[in-house]
Amino acid sequence: MLKPDPTVLRRLVDEYETLTAAPAAAPESRIADLAYTLCVSTGTRDVGRALATARAWLTQDGRDTAAAAAPAAV
Repeated sequence: MLKPDPTVLRRLVDEYETLTAAPAAAPESRIADLAYTLCVSTGTRDVGRALATARAWLTQDGRDTAAAAAPAAV
């Protein structure tokens, strides 16, 4: 299995965690879409396992920092 791009994976994880922290502010369909995308991206059917796998991949790549998620300054 190919790992997804770390920048895209970081955005998925961040958005999922943000929306699930305040579920009343987010449509259920968006949370479900993010959960599905995380599961497909990591090759699992469990959202908790998908998040754990995504975090592990980001840590292994050494890109789990705010600087990596932000665009490079020109």
